[in-house]
Amino acid sequence: MKNVYFTWIVVIITCFFTCTLSAQQKVETLPFGDMDQWVDRQIEESGIIGGETKHVYAIAPTKVITGDEPYKNMGGSPWATSNVMAKVAGITKTNTSVFPEKRGDGYCARLDTRMESVKVLGLVNITVLAAGSVFTGTVHEPIKGTKNPQKMLQSGIPFTKKPKALQFDYKVKMSDREKRVRATGFSRITDVEGKDYPAVVLLLQKRWEDKDGNVFAKRIGTVVTYFYQTTDWKNKATFEIMYGDITGRPEYKAHMMRLQATEYYTVNSKGESVPIHEIAWGDKDEVPTHLFLQFASSHGGAYIGSPGNTLWVDNVGLVY
Repeated sequence: MKNVYFTWIVVIITCFFTCTLSAQQKVETLPFGDMDQWVDRQIEESGIIGGETKHVYAIAPTKVITGDEPYKNMGGSPWATSNVMAKVAGITKTNTSVFPEKRGDGYCARLDTRMESVKVLGLVNITVLAAGSVFTGTVHEPIKGTKNPQKMLQSGIPFTKKPKALQFDYKVKMSDREKRVRATGFSRITDVEGKDYPAVVLLLQKRWEDKDGNVFAKRIGTVVTYFYQTTDWKNKATFEIMYGDITGRPEYKAHMMRLQATEYYTVNSKGESVPIHEIAWGDKDEVPTHLFLQFASSHGGAYIGSPGNTLWVDNVGLVY
């Protein structure tokens, strides 16, 4: 009889702690993070390059937009993508490397790394590597050239919460290439050492602006993860957000730092696109001002990657 009572006590205690932990953990899906709503921008490219109507997708309330008007985030969506409209030398050209794809009763986002070319005899001959990217922020359309593409982005959104973790569903298909490709548009296409990996980056930053309009930041929270192999869907994958200076943690890797990098831009109070100078690790108890979250089919930055890499993403949320 004592054993029966002991067993029931263990069961009750286990249930109590399980229920308590469940009650303490809450997942908030980011706006439009279920990837079920998409804008279909139907843009006719210039006749000199074929005049085809291309579909350029954005994550926002479902809508069809016809014409080559520059896009701005709609319906409260925090998401921008690498899908853009460019106008170079009077030629309208689009790039689509992020697509809605049917998944169950809804959709997910498919991010592809691919080559994109524009060739017009005597005017322009451009081949660029375009990685699929979805990120919190905006794009300043139309794109007018391939020089310093990051300056055309506003990276991050205002955000003052301190979630415990990032959670999402994902699937990966890796390219067979052992080296990456660098194709910037005007220089020759070259190989880059090292394999290409899809990646997710989450930065919680505390930003401020000086009197001259320069923007600085401390890093408050960090997630940087690469995906190293092909895999089927992984649902509710959860990645801890590490707070403060993480260089002493066993999980720390050099590519998580990115401090003092100027590849991320924002718009300052003067309306200028300026680099975000990340100058220090913040204290783990500090409150962030901005959230930058990016999913990408290639990890090496602009114009570097392996055609054939694909990352699928769905149900993006934050765990509290």
